[in-house]
Amino acid sequence: MHGPASSGWLLVALCAATGAYCLLRMRSRVEEQRRAAGGEALMGFGMAVMAVPATVVAPPSWAWPALAVVFGAAGLHALWAARGGARHLHHLVGAGAMVYMAVAMAASPGGAHGPGHGGSGVPLLTGVLLLYFVAYVLVSGVRLVPGPAVPGGTAGPNWGDRPELARACRLSMAIGMVAMLLTM
Repeated sequence: MHGPASSGWLLVALCAATGAYCLLRMRSRVEEQRRAAGGEALMGFGMAVMAVPATVVAPPSWAWPALAVVFGAAGLHALWAARGGARHLHHLVGAGAMVYMAVAMAASPGGAHGPGHGGSGVPLLTGVLLLYFVAYVLVSGVRLVPGPAVPGGTAGPNWGDRPELARACRLSMAIGMVAMLLTM
């Protein structure tokens, strides 16, 4: 990605930390949460790799096509899993966005920047993805607002099974996706 190196490294740290937390969530007792956490860990680490400032570490020529293949496979998996519920459609959109960015980076001169905008402004697909992820960030942020406390409530679930932490994980990746799409 292009842009200031310091913000690139902050995005790398955010995405890598999110990916690491998602790996820990894979220890959940609930099978559906383990599966979702695995896909989210892949997304977090993939975003961290893509966010490394190109001015600091030039990616090898095979990196972008390899990422496109990995996220294409993740997208096919999400498409297959979407048969069971709409929640997997978000993973499908995320994998598609990663494929789009990887292909755009591979096609750009030097493979270090997003597609050239010329005088035409933001490409349509980038704009649609930006709108989707901004809406996702806003909706997810509202869902994280705490509700009223329950007096004398029972002990919460295992830390890896806490839905608010999973939502926060998805929210941070969506924010990272917005940042990456803005640099395209």
